[in-house]
Amino acid sequence: MIIAKIESLLVAVVIIQIEGIMENHIDNHLDKKNKISGAMFLITIGIVYGDIGTSPMYVMKSILEGNGGIAHINQEFIIGSLSLIIWTITLLTTIKYVIIAMKADNHGEGGIFSLYAIIRNYGKWLIIPTILGGAALLADGVLTPAVTVTTAVEGLRSIERVNQLLGPSYHKVIIITLLIIAFLFMVQRVGTSKIGKAFGPIMLIWFLFLGISGLTKIASLPVVLTALNPVHAIKVLFSPYNKVGFMILGSVFLATTGAEALYSDMGHVGRSNVYFSWPFVKVCLVLNYLGQGAWIINNQSNSDLGMMEEVNPFFMMLPEGMRPFAILLGALAAVIASQALITGSFTLVSEAINLDLLPHLEIRYPSDTKGQLYISTVNRILWIGCSLVVLYFRSGSRIESAYGLAITLTMLMTTVLISVYLRRVRHKGLASIIVLVVFGVIEGVFFISSLGKLLVGGYVTVIITLILLSLMVTWYRGTQIENKYSTQLAMRDFIDNLERLHDDEEIPLLANNLVFLDGNRDNESIDRDILYSIFDKDPKRADAYWFINVSILDKPRDMYYTVETYGTNYIFRVKLYLGFKLSPRINVYLRQIVRDLQESGELPKQNKKYSIYGESTVGSFKFCIIHKTLSAKSELSMADERLLNFKHAIRTVAGSRVSWYGLDTSTVISETVPLIPNFEGKNKKIIRASK
Repeated sequence: MIIAKIESLLVAVVIIQIEGIMENHIDNHLDKKNKISGAMFLITIGIVYGDIGTSPMYVMKSILEGNGGIAHINQEFIIGSLSLIIWTITLLTTIKYVIIAMKADNHGEGGIFSLYAIIRNYGKWLIIPTILGGAALLADGVLTPAVTVTTAVEGLRSIERVNQLLGPSYHKVIIITLLIIAFLFMVQRVGTSKIGKAFGPIMLIWFLFLGISGLTKIASLPVVLTALNPVHAIKVLFSPYNKVGFMILGSVFLATTGAEALYSDMGHVGRSNVYFSWPFVKVCLVLNYLGQGAWIINNQSNSDLGMMEEVNPFFMMLPEGMRPFAILLGALAAVIASQALITGSFTLVSEAINLDLLPHLEIRYPSDTKGQLYISTVNRILWIGCSLVVLYFRSGSRIESAYGLAITLTMLMTTVLISVYLRRVRHKGLASIIVLVVFGVIEGVFFISSLGKLLVGGYVTVIITLILLSLMVTWYRGTQIENKYSTQLAMRDFIDNLERLHDDEEIPLLANNLVFLDGNRDNESIDRDILYSIFDKDPKRADAYWFINVSILDKPRDMYYTVETYGTNYIFRVKLYLGFKLSPRINVYLRQIVRDLQESGELPKQNKKYSIYGESTVGSFKFCIIHKTLSAKSELSMADERLLNFKHAIRTVAGSRVSWYGLDTSTVISETVPLIPNFEGKNKKIIRASK
């Protein structure tokens, strides 16, 4: 009988996954980089599920504490709470993210910014939920490592000898926590593939431990399997035994906090590997929660437990000899849990950069595995932020007060974007409404319950989110202002002038190839500041003038270009299209384009006689970078002027376009021009005063 019920449990938990897996089987097997393998299974376990995998250590503990402790609960309350947990994981993680959201992938890439890239043409207002959700998720990337590592180190106090070494002071705990956080961020540069290979076996042992330890307790009280019935979840919300009412969802929500990170990390391991590994992870999680519930029901009348200040069912249900092992393994798992948010943050920032929501930062790709990247600037900021949070709160329980608020906001914003995706891209109007209403209501309730923590630590989440939000808004709005006041001139009106300058041998040759980066995609117009630089700021003679526009494609690895010559062999308007995962090394791509045009006869060969590599038909290059700044007295509003000054300050800190495009500084000409709004009708003639 028990075995039959356990088999029913496994079937019930796994069956929800099957439809999504089968529907994606064809797409996944065509993508070689997305191939399922034992190695990728371990990497996925190590990278993606750390956050959601550590939730059994504190979810039931939080529910008990919220209801007054183990002495104030009964079987109806526990089964109802278990049902809430199971169906929260099922609805939010399995159905919303694993089945629905992962189908809204941007050619294998997940996350809120990747989703926005698909639907951004369906409404300008979509940038609002995108920026809000992205800022909140990045804030969660600061808080998660802080709370998980601190809680893990504090958990070591459960081992008597370790507790004696740590002593009553928090200083040693804080120092150990900061050292672990430092190590965690230092190893990011080696790449998520190597990290996943190191962490994967540990997390595999962890999930097996969760499932087996829970299964042994279920056998002693099979009645907990009735928690699979969602009716019990609804009943407990209105039950008199539930002393906090709907606010219990604030604790229940902790069981699914890693769902958004799971979606964001999809590009690091491939969608098929998430589909393949999630059923195993979910079964282990559900078994452990049910096992904890069985232990609680069996011990609800234990007077000794009722007198304890804190009761953690996760550890207490284990034999005493197993607890030190569980604590140490849990500490390792908690450290690894930070990895999901860190790698997810790299992905989010990369996609935000490509959408022009954040300044350009240098991105590295440590391995050839799809989607794996490293951003040193983001790594340092997260490191500093996590360390400051630990130093400020000084304990895991206080950090938990700030935990969860950010992720509920992100989930709400993702729901809005998924609804638009279903309606406009997939043309499923009814499904769009159902998703918006069902998940909007569920997550709205979770968000309201999380607001109860605002004054006891949640304000830190709000502050971090607002800082990140201000950066995104500043960069996005500043770019809009710059584009608004840029002056475009007709390109063909200046071809004759360029020809005369090109042929004027009285002016020294600056370079064989003079390159300008042009944000304008229209071949018939050109930025006035570029022509001003060529003609007015010391005329620049070159054998070939290149005007390069870089466009980021929605596909990750595609690359191609188009060229407009205007009927000449010295003017080249190049549109370079790069996949959003490709590094924009303009100089590398341009040399290949030069060779292509020389082979086609559109560009004369350039004789380069002197080089350590021998003679070459590709000559010298000079890249002219133009920076627009505000003049001393501009006619912009004070708000716009301050915003642009803030954007320029951010650009200075974040790094220049020289490093972003991988240019050799010795070949770069840097010029500054004022941002002069084109106010028509306001130019006045200056009259010479009479003597």
